[in-house]
Amino acid sequence: MATVTLHGDNVQTSGTLPKVGSKAPDFKLTTTDLSSKTLNDFAGNKVVLNIFPSVDTGTCAQSVRQFNQEASELDNTKVLCVSRDLPFALKRFCGAEGLDHVISLSDYKDGSFGKAYGLNFVNGPLETLHSRCVVVLDENGTVKYTEQVPEIADEPNYKAALEALMDD
Repeated sequence: MATVTLHGDNVQTSGTLPKVGSKAPDFKLTTTDLSSKTLNDFAGNKVVLNIFPSVDTGTCAQSVRQFNQEASELDNTKVLCVSRDLPFALKRFCGAEGLDHVISLSDYKDGSFGKAYGLNFVNGPLETLHSRCVVVLDENGTVKYTEQVPEIADEPNYKAALEALMDD
């Protein structure tokens, strides 16, 4: 278990993020058109997993906007925005904001992504949602960088995540 805070109050997660150098756990997530995507669908690409509780909060929305902006300049990289929001909410948000450089994926069906990555909240007001995390993978699905944001209301370290993409 990991402990993060929500406005200073401790909240626990279901485990810990995958270790740098390990193979990323596979996943099956739902797209905004209700089809499914797995990690294998992104093989051969660098992947940024921008993970958050809900796109309907200011900090989460900002992380999607920021990664959308950054993704437009990245070669051979897919930015996956993952939450337990319904696919319809993700589609509405990205459509209204004109965000087309990120891929929105939902873990709403069974939360298996959050369980596999050890980031589901197990207590507190956001119980069962995902904690705010960034996981960067290389073209082979190996974890290059992880960040579990210590205070849920704070944004991730975009610069560190993007720098991890450049490391060989």
